[in-house]
Amino acid sequence: MSDSFSTHSTLEAGGSFRIARLPALEAQGYSISRLPYSMRILLENLLRREDGETVPASDIEAVARWDPAAEPSVEIAFMPARVLLQDFTGVPAIVDLAAMRDAMAEMGGEPEKINPLQAVELVIDHSVQVDEYGTQAAFLINKEREFERNRERYGFLKWGQRAFRNFKVVPPGTGIVHQVNLEYLGRVVMNPNGGPPSDEPRWAYPDTLVGTDSHTTMINGLGVLGWGVGGIEAEAAMLGQPISMLVPQVVGFRMTGELAEGATATDLVLTVTQMLRERGVVGKFVEFFGPGLARLPLADRATIANMSPEYGATCGIFPVDQVTLDYMRFTGRSEERVALTEAYMKEQGLFHTADSPEAEYSDTLELDLATVEPSLAGPKRPQDRIRLSEVKRSFLGQLDALKAPGGGGPKAPRLPTLGKWEAEGGAPGDGEPNGNPDDGGVRAAWRDQEFTLRDGSVVIAAITSCTNTSNPSVMVAAGLVARNAVARGMRSRPWVKTSLAPGSKVVTDYLAAAGLTDDLEALNFHLVGYGCTTCIGNSGPLPPPISKAVNDAGLVACSVLSGNRNFEGRISPDVRANYLASPPLVVAYALAGRIDIDLYSEPLGEDRDGQPVYLKELWPSREEIDRVVREKVSSEMFTTQYAAVYDGDEEWRAMPVPEGSTYAWEPDSTYVRLPPFFTELPREPRPVADLSGARALALVGDSITTDHI
Repeated sequence: MSDSFSTHSTLEAGGSFRIARLPALEAQGYSISRLPYSMRILLENLLRREDGETVPASDIEAVARWDPAAEPSVEIAFMPARVLLQDFTGVPAIVDLAAMRDAMAEMGGEPEKINPLQAVELVIDHSVQVDEYGTQAAFLINKEREFERNRERYGFLKWGQRAFRNFKVVPPGTGIVHQVNLEYLGRVVMNPNGGPPSDEPRWAYPDTLVGTDSHTTMINGLGVLGWGVGGIEAEAAMLGQPISMLVPQVVGFRMTGELAEGATATDLVLTVTQMLRERGVVGKFVEFFGPGLARLPLADRATIANMSPEYGATCGIFPVDQVTLDYMRFTGRSEERVALTEAYMKEQGLFHTADSPEAEYSDTLELDLATVEPSLAGPKRPQDRIRLSEVKRSFLGQLDALKAPGGGGPKAPRLPTLGKWEAEGGAPGDGEPNGNPDDGGVRAAWRDQEFTLRDGSVVIAAITSCTNTSNPSVMVAAGLVARNAVARGMRSRPWVKTSLAPGSKVVTDYLAAAGLTDDLEALNFHLVGYGCTTCIGNSGPLPPPISKAVNDAGLVACSVLSGNRNFEGRISPDVRANYLASPPLVVAYALAGRIDIDLYSEPLGEDRDGQPVYLKELWPSREEIDRVVREKVSSEMFTTQYAAVYDGDEEWRAMPVPEGSTYAWEPDSTYVRLPPFFTELPREPRPVADLSGARALALVGDSITTDHI
């Protein structure tokens, strides 16, 4: 290991740690304080790993003298501290490791030597589907079906957790990978044990990572640099190989002020996404700074960082500050880790305060948080923000396009005018939508209730996705809207498939502690699972009568979800218009049952006395939300839920697992199969040959996603 810049030093912080000290460069004429926070993280990464070959001194020089105006041209070798996987994209990576063990055994070697060289954590969160909803049994039924469908994959991953060193699995039914990463896995500062015995102090360095999910960037809200990569890059990092990358441009996003009454973190992130998409930040880092950060809770920061893929940036990072330390303590990180984080970040000049000098950026945007308005995004792209007051007009203006070939089917048939109707035994607010009685529609029935579906009917209302379910303020706001609606005798419309899929068990703990679970369930927002559901298309099938009515009539049905993606065809094959919204607005649209409503001027429905109920009457004040969060969300909830996070429930623990250091492949499996890459692998690698005759499989236009393909 080289140290051309004489930065290797020692930090005393509850023990002795080796560090690559950034301020040492200032004395050598490098203006490190002008570098963006993220660029300093990259610089430390190179200083610590300088070897003259993979990391030459010239690369360190290029980053230390970073030119914010320069087009990216210098390639560096970035080594993340750890790798984060989810089950869909992580299984192939672990399959490859298992195949390497087989190849090692065939060569007469020791299979046990094949292991990840970096810390690797996999969270099983992408396999639960909303089959059952609106009942107390929904969670148990969905979990049972999840295990039925994925038993082979889960058995393989459980074997891998036992067989491989440096590999841990968070079992199903625990939470969404990014929320678990934020609340538990994220270290902020690494101080790994292990390795051969040495008299030298162990290194302390910034937590960095790559993940096989694009929303890995959520951890940027905690001041941790990381982003999503493909499987090959992730596997390389797992095996100790650096990731080659161009030194990026960094766009600064300056925040001032604070959110106004009625605006949520979801409204903020939709505004940020629209602004950055319009500016163009693909391939760039985005870094948030300014006086507004001090009034932005860490959960709000994580919400913004999560949607980095939607605004197109490689990452969207916040610096470490006092808010970060407070969050670490609150979520149960040890006092030793918090103390090390504070000492390390301050020693390195990486700790942000009100007096921190502003860095130089390649470009800068500014937003006064007080100007953020309640918003949705849709009907097909997360960057297409719509003010809440304009949603009705926007939908009606796009209706013909949504019904056109490629956007829908034939126009819905017109039916005779239908008078106000209420199902026998139904609650006030059930029955017909509040639309124009002359609009076309089709009759349907479900769960002993009959109703009319029309263009604009909301058939899915889902509180889902890592983006928002990690944020107590918006989750509590949803519960309070539900409480106020139930108090007025209101119910969700019977054609709306409702679901609550939190990102961790802590969410259900604090909703229960606040007495909000019963209110959400009264509106059919029962727990359906802990995992990534509606946002990735695991919304499950609509009830057959509703699906048939929508498709037979060619209706433009809608979904409203608190997610981060709403691409065409992603949420449900029966739904053509998908809108992203905050959790409390998801509840509101479940009450209204339609998207073509002006929530500022039209009632959501009627109360038990037949009086109109408006959203403003149900919406909680910022003071009430903050009070509930302060009183009902406790640090003990995090320490309790994560105390045995790798153990799993009874079904996971009882699952039989093959023994041995190599995997017992099932020859008739259609999923977990031995790949052919390492079959008859020679001891000496064959020479690298040129590829010839390669062709593109597909050439697609802008905004074409895997959902379309």
